[in-house]
Amino acid sequence: MAVVAIAGCPGAPGVTTTALALLLTWPLEQGRRVILAECDPDGGSVLAGALAGRTPGPYGLRNIAVADRQGQLGEAFWRQLIDLSDEGTDRLLLPGLTDPAQASSLAYTWDKLAAMFAGIERSSISHDVLVDLGRSGAFGPSAVIARKADSVLMVVRPTLRGMHAALPRVQALRADLQESGTGADALAVVMIDSGPYTAHEVSKQLGVPVVMTLPHAPRAAAVLSDGRDGGRRFARSDLLRAARGGAAEIRQLVAGRRARLMPGESSYAR
Repeated sequence: MAVVAIAGCPGAPGVTTTALALLLTWPLEQGRRVILAECDPDGGSVLAGALAGRTPGPYGLRNIAVADRQGQLGEAFWRQLIDLSDEGTDRLLLPGLTDPAQASSLAYTWDKLAAMFAGIERSSISHDVLVDLGRSGAFGPSAVIARKADSVLMVVRPTLRGMHAALPRVQALRADLQESGTGADALAVVMIDSGPYTAHEVSKQLGVPVVMTLPHAPRAAAVLSDGRDGGRRFARSDLLRAARGGAAEIRQLVAGRRARLMPGESSYAR
Protein backbone atom coordinates (compact mmCIF):
# COMPACT_ATOMS: atom_id res chain seq x y z
CA MET A 1 0.00 0.00 0.00
CA ALA A 2 1.05 3.62 -0.31
CA VAL A 3 0.96 7.02 1.34
CA VAL A 4 0.68 9.77 -1.28
CA ALA A 5 0.88 13.40 -0.16
CA ILE A 6 -0.57 16.09 -2.44
CA ALA A 7 0.51 19.71 -2.09
CA GLY A 8 0.20 22.99 -3.96
CA CYS A 9 1.63 26.47 -4.15
CA PRO A 10 0.34 30.03 -4.58
CA GLY A 11 -1.61 30.25 -7.82
CA ALA A 12 -1.94 26.47 -8.13
CA PRO A 13 -5.49 25.28 -8.65
CA GLY A 14 -7.27 22.32 -7.21
CA VAL A 15 -5.15 20.46 -4.67
CA THR A 16 -8.30 19.21 -2.95
CA THR A 17 -10.07 18.66 -6.27
CA THR A 18 -7.11 16.58 -7.44
CA ALA A 19 -7.11 14.60 -4.20
CA LEU A 20 -10.84 13.90 -4.46
CA ALA A 21 -10.54 12.87 -8.11
CA LEU A 22 -7.86 10.38 -7.09
CA LEU A 23 -9.96 9.12 -4.19
CA LEU A 24 -12.88 8.38 -6.52
CA THR A 25 -10.79 6.70 -9.20
CA TRP A 26 -8.04 4.98 -7.21
CA PRO A 27 -7.83 1.34 -8.41
CA LEU A 28 -8.77 -1.04 -5.62
CA GLU A 29 -8.44 -4.77 -5.65
CA GLN A 30 -10.74 -6.84 -3.47
CA GLY A 31 -10.08 -6.32 0.22
CA ARG A 32 -8.33 -2.97 -0.20
CA ARG A 33 -9.46 0.53 0.69
CA VAL A 34 -8.32 4.09 0.12
CA ILE A 35 -8.49 6.98 2.58
CA LEU A 36 -8.29 10.69 1.80
CA ALA A 37 -7.05 12.63 4.83
CA GLU A 38 -7.48 16.41 4.70
CA CYS A 39 -4.37 17.60 6.55
CA ASP A 40 -4.23 21.14 5.20
CA PRO A 41 -3.26 23.36 8.16
CA ASP A 42 -5.18 26.21 6.52
CA GLY A 43 -8.40 24.21 6.88
CA GLY A 44 -10.33 21.59 4.95
CA SER A 45 -12.93 22.23 2.28
CA VAL A 46 -14.58 18.91 1.39
CA LEU A 47 -17.39 19.13 3.96
CA ALA A 48 -18.53 22.55 2.78
CA GLY A 49 -17.56 21.91 -0.84
CA ALA A 50 -18.07 18.48 -2.37
CA LEU A 51 -20.42 17.35 0.40
CA ALA A 52 -22.21 20.72 0.54
CA GLY A 53 -22.57 20.47 4.30
CA ARG A 54 -24.56 17.24 4.10
CA THR A 55 -22.65 15.46 6.84
CA PRO A 56 -24.35 14.00 9.92
CA GLY A 57 -22.52 14.93 13.09
CA PRO A 58 -19.05 16.38 13.67
CA TYR A 59 -16.20 14.58 11.98
CA GLY A 60 -12.66 15.63 11.35
CA LEU A 61 -9.05 16.26 12.11
CA ARG A 62 -9.81 18.52 15.07
CA ASN A 63 -11.27 15.55 16.93
CA ILE A 64 -8.10 13.59 16.21
CA ALA A 65 -6.05 16.21 18.05
CA VAL A 66 -8.37 16.03 21.06
CA ALA A 67 -8.21 12.23 21.09
CA ASP A 68 -4.42 12.30 20.88
CA ARG A 69 -4.21 14.34 24.07
CA GLN A 70 -6.36 11.66 25.70
CA GLY A 71 -4.15 8.85 24.43
CA GLN A 72 -6.86 7.58 22.05
CA LEU A 73 -5.51 8.56 18.64
CA GLY A 74 -5.67 5.10 17.08
CA GLU A 75 -9.24 4.40 18.15
CA ALA A 76 -10.53 7.87 17.29
CA PHE A 77 -9.04 7.89 13.80
CA TRP A 78 -11.33 5.19 12.48
CA ARG A 79 -14.40 6.80 14.02
CA GLN A 80 -13.73 10.05 12.18
CA LEU A 81 -13.86 8.56 8.68
CA ILE A 82 -16.80 9.22 6.35
CA ASP A 83 -17.68 6.68 3.69
CA LEU A 84 -17.93 8.29 0.25
CA SER A 85 -18.50 5.03 -1.61
CA ASP A 86 -21.66 4.40 -3.57
CA GLU A 87 -21.68 0.99 -1.93
CA GLY A 88 -19.36 -0.67 0.55
CA THR A 89 -16.77 1.13 2.66
CA ASP A 90 -13.76 1.28 0.41
CA ARG A 91 -13.38 5.06 -0.26
CA LEU A 92 -13.12 6.96 3.00
CA LEU A 93 -12.62 10.59 4.00
CA LEU A 94 -11.05 12.16 7.07
CA PRO A 95 -12.38 15.75 6.95
CA GLY A 96 -9.99 18.57 7.69
CA LEU A 97 -9.93 21.45 10.12
CA THR A 98 -12.82 23.88 10.05
CA ASP A 99 -10.69 26.82 11.24
CA PRO A 100 -6.98 27.48 10.55
CA ALA A 101 -6.65 28.53 14.20
CA GLN A 102 -7.12 24.86 15.11
CA ALA A 103 -3.83 23.90 13.45
CA SER A 104 -1.85 24.77 16.58
CA SER A 105 -3.65 21.98 18.44
CA LEU A 106 -2.00 19.46 16.11
CA ALA A 107 1.57 20.56 16.86
CA TYR A 108 2.36 17.27 18.63
CA THR A 109 0.02 15.11 16.55
CA TRP A 110 1.39 15.49 13.01
CA ASP A 111 4.25 13.08 13.64
CA LYS A 112 1.92 10.46 15.12
CA LEU A 113 -0.46 10.84 12.18
CA ALA A 114 2.40 10.37 9.73
CA ALA A 115 3.41 7.18 11.51
CA MET A 116 -0.19 5.99 11.58
CA PHE A 117 -0.62 6.56 7.84
CA ALA A 118 2.53 4.56 7.16
CA GLY A 119 1.38 1.78 9.49
CA ILE A 120 -2.18 1.43 8.25
CA GLU A 121 -1.06 -0.94 5.51
CA ARG A 122 -0.13 -3.45 8.18
CA SER A 123 -3.75 -3.71 9.36
CA SER A 124 -5.94 -6.66 8.43
CA ILE A 125 -7.41 -4.70 5.51
CA SER A 126 -4.86 -2.94 3.33
CA HIS A 127 -5.28 0.80 2.84
CA ASP A 128 -3.79 3.40 0.57
CA VAL A 129 -3.72 6.89 2.08
CA LEU A 130 -4.00 10.10 0.07
CA VAL A 131 -3.10 13.18 2.10
CA ASP A 132 -4.27 16.65 1.09
CA LEU A 133 -1.63 19.06 2.44
CA GLY A 134 -3.03 22.14 0.71
CA ARG A 135 -0.73 24.99 -0.27
CA SER A 136 1.28 25.16 2.96
CA GLY A 137 1.15 21.72 4.56
CA ALA A 138 4.30 20.37 2.92
CA PHE A 139 6.26 22.88 5.01
CA GLY A 140 6.24 23.68 8.70
CA PRO A 141 5.05 21.31 11.46
CA SER A 142 2.92 19.16 9.12
CA ALA A 143 5.87 18.59 6.75
CA VAL A 144 6.62 15.33 8.55
CA ILE A 145 3.72 13.79 6.60
CA ALA A 146 5.37 14.62 3.29
CA ARG A 147 8.73 13.37 4.55
CA LYS A 148 7.32 9.96 5.41
CA ALA A 149 5.16 9.61 2.28
CA ASP A 150 5.95 7.17 -0.52
CA SER A 151 5.23 9.91 -3.05
CA VAL A 152 4.72 13.67 -2.86
CA LEU A 153 2.78 15.35 -5.67
CA MET A 154 2.98 19.08 -6.31
CA VAL A 155 -0.01 20.49 -8.21
CA VAL A 156 1.17 23.04 -10.77
CA ARG A 157 -0.49 25.35 -13.28
CA PRO A 158 1.71 25.53 -16.45
CA THR A 159 1.63 29.29 -16.81
CA LEU A 160 4.48 31.75 -16.29
CA ARG A 161 3.01 32.85 -12.97
CA GLY A 162 2.33 29.27 -11.93
CA MET A 163 5.83 28.11 -12.79
CA HIS A 164 7.36 31.12 -11.03
CA ALA A 165 5.47 30.22 -7.86
CA ALA A 166 6.19 26.49 -8.12
CA LEU A 167 9.94 26.54 -8.74
CA PRO A 168 11.20 27.68 -5.30
CA ARG A 169 8.72 25.39 -3.54
CA VAL A 170 9.72 22.40 -5.62
CA GLN A 171 13.40 23.12 -5.00
CA ALA A 172 12.86 23.50 -1.26
CA LEU A 173 10.75 20.36 -1.08
CA ARG A 174 13.27 18.35 -3.08
CA ALA A 175 16.03 19.39 -0.68
CA ASP A 176 13.90 18.60 2.38
CA LEU A 177 12.88 15.17 1.09
CA GLN A 178 16.47 14.36 0.24
CA GLU A 179 17.76 15.41 3.64
CA SER A 180 14.93 14.37 5.95
CA GLY A 181 12.49 12.30 3.89
CA THR A 182 12.46 9.18 1.75
CA GLY A 183 14.49 10.81 -1.02
CA ALA A 184 14.08 13.54 -3.62
CA ASP A 185 12.79 11.02 -6.17
CA ALA A 186 9.56 10.84 -4.15
CA LEU A 187 8.58 14.20 -5.64
CA ALA A 188 6.53 14.47 -8.82
CA VAL A 189 4.20 16.99 -10.45
CA VAL A 190 0.50 16.95 -11.22
CA MET A 191 -0.10 19.42 -14.04
CA ILE A 192 -3.46 21.10 -14.53
CA ASP A 193 -3.57 21.59 -18.30
CA SER A 194 -4.52 25.25 -18.28
CA GLY A 195 -1.46 27.01 -19.67
CA PRO A 196 0.88 27.24 -22.63
CA TYR A 197 3.63 24.91 -21.38
CA THR A 198 3.76 21.18 -22.10
CA ALA A 199 4.40 18.47 -19.53
CA HIS A 200 7.91 18.05 -20.95
CA GLU A 201 8.62 21.76 -20.52
CA VAL A 202 7.24 21.76 -16.97
CA SER A 203 9.32 18.73 -16.03
CA LYS A 204 12.47 20.24 -17.51
CA GLN A 205 11.97 23.60 -15.81
CA LEU A 206 11.12 22.19 -12.38
CA GLY A 207 13.52 19.25 -12.50
CA VAL A 208 10.91 16.66 -11.49
CA PRO A 209 8.73 14.31 -13.56
CA VAL A 210 5.11 15.06 -14.42
CA VAL A 211 3.30 11.95 -13.27
CA MET A 212 -0.25 13.07 -14.10
CA THR A 213 -1.90 15.70 -16.29
CA LEU A 214 -5.48 16.68 -15.52
CA PRO A 215 -7.61 18.65 -17.96
CA HIS A 216 -8.79 22.15 -17.17
CA ALA A 217 -12.45 21.15 -16.76
CA PRO A 218 -14.28 23.74 -14.63
CA ARG A 219 -17.72 22.08 -14.85
CA ALA A 220 -16.48 18.67 -13.74
CA ALA A 221 -14.13 20.18 -11.16
CA ALA A 222 -17.05 22.10 -9.63
CA VAL A 223 -18.67 18.78 -8.68
CA LEU A 224 -15.67 18.10 -6.44
CA SER A 225 -14.93 21.64 -5.29
CA ASP A 226 -18.47 22.93 -4.68
CA GLY A 227 -20.82 19.95 -4.68
CA ARG A 228 -22.35 20.79 -8.05
CA ASP A 229 -24.65 18.12 -9.49
CA GLY A 230 -22.64 16.49 -12.25
CA GLY A 231 -25.29 14.01 -13.32
CA ARG A 232 -24.41 10.75 -15.02
CA ARG A 233 -21.88 12.42 -17.27
CA PHE A 234 -19.56 13.17 -14.37
CA ALA A 235 -18.51 9.54 -13.95
CA ARG A 236 -17.43 9.55 -17.61
CA SER A 237 -15.85 13.00 -17.54
CA ASP A 238 -12.39 13.70 -18.92
CA LEU A 239 -11.35 14.76 -15.42
CA LEU A 240 -12.08 11.38 -13.85
CA ARG A 241 -10.74 9.53 -16.87
CA ALA A 242 -7.41 11.37 -16.56
CA ALA A 243 -7.36 10.86 -12.78
CA ARG A 244 -7.90 7.13 -13.25
CA GLY A 245 -4.94 6.90 -15.59
CA GLY A 246 -2.85 9.10 -13.32
CA ALA A 247 -3.64 6.95 -10.30
CA ALA A 248 -2.23 3.93 -12.11
CA GLU A 249 0.95 5.88 -12.91
CA ILE A 250 1.31 6.97 -9.29
CA ARG A 251 0.95 3.37 -8.11
CA GLN A 252 3.70 2.34 -10.49
CA LEU A 253 5.91 5.16 -9.23
CA VAL A 254 5.41 4.01 -5.65
CA ALA A 255 6.01 0.37 -6.57
CA GLY A 256 9.25 1.26 -8.34
CA ARG A 257 10.54 3.29 -5.39
CA ARG A 258 9.65 0.56 -2.91
CA ALA A 259 11.39 -2.04 -5.02
CA ARG A 260 14.55 0.06 -4.84
CA LEU A 261 14.30 1.15 -1.22
CA MET A 262 12.80 -2.01 0.29
CA PRO A 263 13.73 -5.05 -1.82
CA GLY A 264 11.42 -7.94 -1.12
CA GLU A 265 8.55 -5.68 0.03
CA SER A 266 7.29 -4.48 -3.36
CA SER A 267 4.06 -6.51 -3.35
CA TYR A 268 2.13 -3.24 -3.69
CA ALA A 269 2.17 -3.43 -7.48
CA ARG A 270 0.71 -6.92 -7.63
